Amino acid sequence: MEDLKRSLKMPLFGNTFSPKKVPPRKSASLSNLHTMDRSIRDIELGLEYGSPSMKLGGQSWKFDDGQWILEAGGNTSGKELQRVKKRNVQLEEENNLLKLKIDLLLDMLTERTVECHLMGKDGEDIKIQNRRQK
Repeated sequence: MEDLKRSLKMPLFGNTFSPKKVPPRKSASLSNLHTMDRSIRDIELGLEYGSPSMKLGGQSWKFDDGQWILEAGGNTSGKELQRVKKRNVQLEEENNLLKLKIDLLLDMLTERTVECHLMGKDGEDIKIQNRRQK
């Protein structure tokens, strides 16, 4: 019985667990970025993206300081650009006038609604007084 207990306590394949050593991995990356000079790497992968640009309707636009600016060499003439700016100012003025008119109409509607409610209330009060007098 003691022999059985000893055999259960003893490990079957030895006293310690020693796994086979794994050979070192080969380089997984085939990129040559690690061989590049630091200045070239910064240019290629750095945070200097430059400003965004796009072509729209045959014109090149560049985003600079929060605004889209027409790049030099575009097909737009100075006269056309002035005409567009003038039209933009006209539309802004018209938009402001329409906003003012809407505010005025809302004020008038509010005033008329209050008058109608007061007249309705006064009418009910008169009816109640007439009923009391009868």
